[in-house]
Amino acid sequence: MPSIDLNRLVEPDRVHRSVYTDPDIFALEMEHIFERVWVYCGHESQVPKVGDYFTMQIGRQPMVMVRDQDGTVRVLFNRCPHRGVELCGNQRGNTGRGFVCPYHAWSFHLDGRIRAIPLMKGYEGTRWSAENPDCSMRRAARVDSYRGFVFASLVADGPGLLEFLGDARVAFDDMCDRSPLGEVEAVPVCHRVIQHSNWKFFMENQLDALHPSVTHQSTGVPARRVEQRVKAEQGKAPLFFHYLSAFATSFDQWDSVQTVNFPNGHGVLKAYMGLRPTDPDTLEYEALMKQAYGEDKAEAYLSRSIHHVLVYPYLSVQSPLQQLRCMRPVAPNRTLSEIWHFRLKGAPEPIYRRSLWYFNLVNSPATMINADDLENWTRGQWGLEGSKAGDWVSFHRNYGGDTERRGVLYSNNGTSEVVMRNQFRAWKQYMSDALNAGAPA
Repeated sequence: MPSIDLNRLVEPDRVHRSVYTDPDIFALEMEHIFERVWVYCGHESQVPKVGDYFTMQIGRQPMVMVRDQDGTVRVLFNRCPHRGVELCGNQRGNTGRGFVCPYHAWSFHLDGRIRAIPLMKGYEGTRWSAENPDCSMRRAARVDSYRGFVFASLVADGPGLLEFLGDARVAFDDMCDRSPLGEVEAVPVCHRVIQHSNWKFFMENQLDALHPSVTHQSTGVPARRVEQRVKAEQGKAPLFFHYLSAFATSFDQWDSVQTVNFPNGHGVLKAYMGLRPTDPDTLEYEALMKQAYGEDKAEAYLSRSIHHVLVYPYLSVQSPLQQLRCMRPVAPNRTLSEIWHFRLKGAPEPIYRRSLWYFNLVNSPATMINADDLENWTRGQWGLEGSKAGDWVSFHRNYGGDTERRGVLYSNNGTSEVVMRNQFRAWKQYMSDALNAGAPA
């Protein structure tokens, strides 16, 4: 294990560039963060029937989420214990009553237990027998779910899921509470994007309220002009114009919002996007919500001030529009982004269409919004890989100007870099387990 002094890498107002570029640090992150914390696997609606499965990565480990015979959602290592072959080669599908290895036909029950080994007599007199637990697929040490969202941890110790999520569970509450039935279901289409940058760029960017007025002006300003012209000609403009024109918001407006930064690196960017017009579709939806929850509770659900919620270190949730993005780090300069959206059960079809518009206009690989961010993160990665221009990444903005209460950091300016400082406070705490005694966290 390399000797790394965290105190020399992470200072209160800046971090060393190597935390984005060093392969040894990345390996420690995989072992001591991503392969220990509760990691998002998927939604229960992605595996509705017995034998349905969905594959994903937890740290460096290929995993599979599957619906067992008794209805339980299992999370298993996607690996045959015989010779290591991945049992499920597709992203999703149905494996029937069990898994069968495509290499030597070892078969397993849906809970991972060994079912049959061909020509078992060939193993007589060896340690390899059906009674040996090493012959079964290995399970994730812990699996739990919150409001239908499934998480797994690869270690048996540590805080439970609710303790890990803390106040960031509002991401899932806000999404589900907007359904008259209190539930959502995943839409099968998932955008998958490779980002040529370290995973931290994405996580820092999501609550960075300063960059939209710079990075996204080339999209936001033209969209606003078209929106205004359509309004002038037709009296109103479709709501989806607002998704793009909102990116033309001024510096001062973004500085007036607030970020709330929780322990474990989680956080919330407030400022709801104002998606409550008085058209018939919205009124029908709000009537269903009031019928389901009563006037006061429905209003509380519909008026939550949330733009983004981060579950550190891998998840960004835009709950008012049922969007979720999950990071799967691949290398120091390579990250897979999985982008999902969800349908509110019991809500009118036009309300779902709103989330679909946002999914395609803002979060898809084809949109200019996503492209602008991807370019910045790639150029940021390239800049930090250079060794002659300086070693430090600055997080000085509004340093010392935020408010802390009971471990929660509140920005007094929306563009404060307290978001990044809070994330690295969590990063440093997680990574401390990886260090030798000479480098205390």
